Amino acid sequence: MTAATTVTAHTVMARRKPPTVHGLAVVDKPAGVTSHDVVGMLRRRFGERQVGHAGTLDPDATGVLLVGVGKGTRLVRFLTDLGKTYTGEVVFGTTTDSLDSTGVVTGTFDMAGLTEAAVREAVRDHLMGPIMQVPPMVSALKVDGRRLHELAREGVEVERAPRPVTVYRFGIEPTADPLRYLVEVHCSKGTYIRSLADDLGRLCGGGAHLHGLRRIAVGSFTVAEAAPPEQAVLLPLATALRDYAQVRVDDATAALVRQGRVLPRPDGDGPWAVLAPEGDLLAVYEPFRNGEAKPAVVVAT
Repeated sequence: MTAATTVTAHTVMARRKPPTVHGLAVVDKPAGVTSHDVVGMLRRRFGERQVGHAGTLDPDATGVLLVGVGKGTRLVRFLTDLGKTYTGEVVFGTTTDSLDSTGVVTGTFDMAGLTEAAVREAVRDHLMGPIMQVPPMVSALKVDGRRLHELAREGVEVERAPRPVTVYRFGIEPTADPLRYLVEVHCSKGTYIRSLADDLGRLCGGGAHLHGLRRIAVGSFTVAEAAPPEQAVLLPLATALRDYAQVRVDDATAALVRQGRVLPRPDGDGPWAVLAPEGDLLAVYEPFRNGEAKPAVVVAT
């Protein structure tokens, strides 16, 4: 056996150290850093490589970013599905290439006659409930393997298919400036607030862009319990799934859950967070056939 062969065999046999730190961090992301930057900060802080976030925030946006650590990364997809709440400011009279205040102005409009009634009517009639929304070119959405914001930086614009989203609440409040309105939007995952601002401008007979985006809630996780990356604490895995139905099982059933066994379906529509008798998260189950539920994720060992 050659030395080269020995190195290769050793490399194949080497295993990455399994994660030892687990939980969910509710981060208040500061402006000027990317969501991936926050992931890097928490990797260094907790000494754990297995870290991932649920739902990208733009670099200039602030607010709630849910970050899974260790086994918490396996729960990220359930957290991404939660509804989001944002605040910001819609500025009428100008449009930008990024649809927000960080972009280059692409148009100006005389909207001196804009009224609060007209703004509220546009929101009520066109931007509430289930709507179809075209993702902006500055989003992180991938088309043919490339992120849209990467293509946008290259000056390339591609066709984007409209996607269904839901706006549950779209509150607006006038300010001292008749062309600036404070907004608070509660919406489904995948909703782009900058696109809502752009649409609202056009619906009001001109143009608009978004300023000062802040995500104040993801599901029941709010800015009140969020903290900067260097201070955010790790919540238990069971707490990470507090927005889902939680089912506590006995020791015998817990043993079956650890084996990934199919179980009778609990009450409700699922998913269900299955907890051990002492309250630790064992797994997440989803509906299966014939009144059964199957494990989507098993975190217990």
